[in-house]
Amino acid sequence: MEDSLQLRVQKFEELPSPTAFASQIESRNVPAVFSGCIKDWKAFTKWNPANGGLDYLQERVGSSIVEAMMSRTAPAFYGDIRSHERVPLLFSTFIDFCKQGQRLQCLDYNTFDSERHELTDTGSEPDALLSGTSPQQIYLAQVPIMNAEDQERVQLEALVEDIKTPTTLEAKELASVNLWMNNAQSRTSTHYDPHHNFLCIIAGRKQGWFIFSCSFMSILQQVFSFN
Repeated sequence: MEDSLQLRVQKFEELPSPTAFASQIESRNVPAVFSGCIKDWKAFTKWNPANGGLDYLQERVGSSIVEAMMSRTAPAFYGDIRSHERVPLLFSTFIDFCKQGQRLQCLDYNTFDSERHELTDTGSEPDALLSGTSPQQIYLAQVPIMNAEDQERVQLEALVEDIKTPTTLEAKELASVNLWMNNAQSRTSTHYDPHHNFLCIIAGRKQGWFIFSCSFMSILQQVFSFN
């Protein structure tokens, strides 16, 4: 059973045509991995932390207010995304959390704790709600870059200039483009997405577990990674 399920994951070194994508992947409701399909994006280099991407994002959209998810059980984010505690904060503050996490990877907790409070105990709005919060407790999930149905919800519209619609999807009308970003390894609970998703990894690594509805106990593991 496991071997037959593993065959359902198709891997492509280049993007298929819109017709091939619709007939071979989308209509069959199977996962697929496309390698290197976003290397021509500006975001591929400009957003990457290894290339100074955090500074770029902070300068570009740091003044935007975004809704972040906060977890008291970090690094695990359990439950329906709609039930998670959401806090408004400046995007620049989240970037500071990310930078702080990079600086403190090799330091002990006491140093981390003092720097954490130096960052968050400012009393400024809307970040005052984050007082005493560690970087691992904050997670950006589904922050809109583009939303065809509700433009007012879009929080990071300026970033749309750094991305392109993959050629595979050019014949389709996108409902939304969202940013997912974290400063440390985290886990989210099992959930159901009502729409097809095209996940583009700029930097980092994503591991997904897919459960086929026809056989709930047969779990397919597929690792998405970017090096």
